[in-house]
Formats: sequence, structure tokens, C-alpha cells
Amino acid sequence: MTENNDTTTKKKVLVGMSGGVDSTVSAVLLQKEGYEVEGVYMKLHNKPGYHEENWRKVQKVADYLGIKVHFYDLSEAFNQNVYDYFVQSYKDGLTPNPCVMCNRTIKFGKMIEFADKVGAEYVATGHYIKCDGEFIYAADDPNKDQSYFLCEVKKEVLPRLIFPLGSWKKPDVKAYAAKIEVLKDFATQPESSEICFVENTYDEVLARHMDIDQPGETVDTEGNVVGTHKGYMHYTIGKRRGFFVNGAHDPHFVLEIKPEQNQIVVGTKEKLEAHAFEVKQLNLFIEGTQSLECKVKVRYRTQAVPCRIEIEGDRAQVTLKEPVFGLAKGQVAAFYDEDKLLGGGVIC
Repeated sequence: MTENNDTTTKKKVLVGMSGGVDSTVSAVLLQKEGYEVEGVYMKLHNKPGYHEENWRKVQKVADYLGIKVHFYDLSEAFNQNVYDYFVQSYKDGLTPNPCVMCNRTIKFGKMIEFADKVGAEYVATGHYIKCDGEFIYAADDPNKDQSYFLCEVKKEVLPRLIFPLGSWKKPDVKAYAAKIEVLKDFATQPESSEICFVENTYDEVLARHMDIDQPGETVDTEGNVVGTHKGYMHYTIGKRRGFFVNGAHDPHFVLEIKPEQNQIVVGTKEKLEAHAFEVKQLNLFIEGTQSLECKVKVRYRTQAVPCRIEIEGDRAQVTLKEPVFGLAKGQVAAFYDEDKLLGGGVIC
């Protein structure tokens, strides 16, 4: 696959640099390919001590490459578009995906705007993804592929995106960094957490904003009270533990969350099975179609299953040809044609 790498005239690329090995190697590779590289470190939250150390690493890379690097405080925009959405979603009994929203509004939203300010034609990150300017594709490393998280990125930004690591395997990226004396410590540092503002657990974040420990009723699918739970915000669809069911012999799972009543609906595993669902905020990279045969992932670490999509405006009805388990409102469904990402929507 051909990346956006026409460098017959030296093209300027703005690289999102986090202080990690992936974005560091991406910057190195782009410079070697002949791009004029400029870096930006985006401050997204106010976790104590987090940014100082990362910024030091970014400056170290910038000195090594001899490039300009910017410190860009996006914490206010991040709070509005990602953090507040995360908290409110749990309050509403939904299961959010903050990384998807961050990619849409911040990394490939605000960062694109900043690229315009510094005169950069392209934007690059250390994501494990491929892009040919028209579509996003799954990375060669299935264990690291992050295409799912870009299903809500606006179609018009795709021609400007470059992902140098789309054909790389993670061990090879670390080995590459280890061969460069000044970057050796980048190769051995631990992986960053999935959600940058979550230090330990989601509960800790939510507890800063509301009382999450409000015991309530556990009910069955008929509405009968069958037990108790410790507060609905402790649960997501498919969770098996942390609540009580009177006299249950078979394992029970959370099937639904009712925030207004502070209730969770539980049942046996077969009741988690879903055959159809609807999505809103539909974002497709293809145009001019009202129906589509493709595959869908309903969570990041799940297998894509065949489906049919019937489109109505920014919503779609998804009929599955194989059932899925643990379908959660608020999560994101990503649509694929083999390894080509077609877009996505929010499960409702």
C-alpha cells in the first residue's frame, strides 16, 4: 500500500510526539524519508508529573533530530470533548469510548488545525494503522492494530494523514530505537495505558465527580428484584461480578443499566446474545450508498462479524449474520471490508 509520501518537493509534516517509542520512531522515519519534520506535544489533561517527564523526552528527540517542537495545551478542549463525555456517559448508564472521540476531535481535529497554523501539509502519529489518503486500513501487526479507534475521524482529513508504523511490528520498532544511542531508553520504557487520564481504574475518575457508591436493586429481564448491587456506575454490559443475585445457580451477567432507577438488569449468558442493533453519529468514508454488506467490530478486542447496514442519514440499522455477546450502548461499532476501515458509529 502506498502511504502519503510524495517528497519530490520537501513536504512539511507535523508529528504528534508523546515521548513514547512509537511516535519517536515515526518522527525519525519521516525525517529519513525526506520530510521536513516539526513536532507537537499535546497536553491533554492535568495528571501531576505526567507532562514534565514526557516533554523532557520529546525535547530530547527534537534535539537529536534538529527539529522544532511545540508544547500545545489542549486540556480545555480535551475536557469538553473527551473527559466530560467520558464522565457523562457513565452517569447516563452508557459505555463510552474516549479514545475514539479524542481521535476525532483532538488528534485529528485540533492537531489538523495546528498543522495549518505552522504550514504543515501532513499530520503523522505513531498509531499502528495504514492510510492511502482515501481509506484507513488495519496495520500489519494484528496485536497492535488501532484502526478501530479512527472510525469516527472526519473523511476530509484522510488525505493529510501519515502513519509510518502501519507495516511495522512492535518488537521491530523497539529494536530500531535500541540501535540509536540517544534513543535506547525509549525502547525499554513500559507501554502507555489505554486511556491516558485513567491512572488506575475508571471508578477512581468517576468518584471525583459524583457518588458512585449508591446501593440499588438487581432485577431480572421481567423486572423482578432478584438481588442488590453497589451502584450502577460500577458496571458495564457483560460484567459478571460485583453484584448479588438471590439463589442463582448459573453465572449472571449485566444485560442493561437503568441509571434513573439505579438498577442493573441481569441474566444468563445466552441473554447477552445480540443479532441486530442501531448506530447514531454514523461516519462513513464511502459515499452514495444506502445499504452495505461488510463486517463489524462492536468492541476493540473482538472479532469482526459479517453484517448488513441499512443507512438513514447519520443513523444505521445493523443486522448481524453471526450473533455477538455483550453489546453495549455508547460503545463504538467499526465497519470493515476485509482490512479496509469503512467508518463507524455509536451503538444506541
